[in-house]
Amino acid sequence: MKRLEDVVVINTNRIPFLNTYVDNLTAVEAKECVDQLIGTKGYHYVVTPNSDIVVKMQDDPELKEICDNADLILTDGQIVVKLSRGTKHPIKERVCMTDFVWDVCDLANEKGYKIFLFGGKEDVLSKATENIKKRYPTLRIVDSYSPPFGFEINNKQLEEANTRIKESGADILIVFLGCPKQEKFISRNKEKYQVPISITMGGCVDFIAGGVSRAPLWMQNAGLEWFYRFLQEPRRMFKRYFIDDMRIFGLAIKYRNNK
Repeated sequence: MKRLEDVVVINTNRIPFLNTYVDNLTAVEAKECVDQLIGTKGYHYVVTPNSDIVVKMQDDPELKEICDNADLILTDGQIVVKLSRGTKHPIKERVCMTDFVWDVCDLANEKGYKIFLFGGKEDVLSKATENIKKRYPTLRIVDSYSPPFGFEINNKQLEEANTRIKESGADILIVFLGCPKQEKFISRNKEKYQVPISITMGGCVDFIAGGVSRAPLWMQNAGLEWFYRFLQEPRRMFKRYFIDDMRIFGLAIKYRNNK
């Protein structure tokens, strides 16, 4: 694929929010930005902060730096959107990765871009890949790979992963490793595997595979999708949702008071 030789400045309407930044875009605008970035020189990446990631940034300086310097920062959290209301720059809408992954597939299908699916459990990734192919029979999925657990700290396995991605010739790398593993993998390795754009999509591989159901639309719009997810796996999700993620409300108060 022919790419522009010079770096092109893309207006993503970036605004400060709490302890980070977000690109104040609709899903349609975000899809257009992804297309522009693919055609621009360099190896770009997209992060998708929700309440969990915003809280993690507060304790992880490397994660914060990676997110702050991303080429595209999309708000994947209805609570984050709601907290922005009443501020000088309210966020337009939530760009939900479970929906946006299909926008990316639409784009790739329209433009002939090649996609590499990376991460998630092997059986889940296999089913997700199968479901994407059913929906887009002509989509160019060049590879899907579930690396061994701990591959990122095993030099041989990490090199094998980078080589496999690079040799695939992919235009888009969709990463399902979860935060902060996926963000750090991309930041540390994008110059090695050399894909035009990498997108963090975390646990949405489970939804694509069909193993986890989406919340009803009214719960999504009300910012209660997290509660629906908790009801599905209460033991695993309790600490994240009721202890860790609740800190975002304290952050909201802190940053508003500071301003």
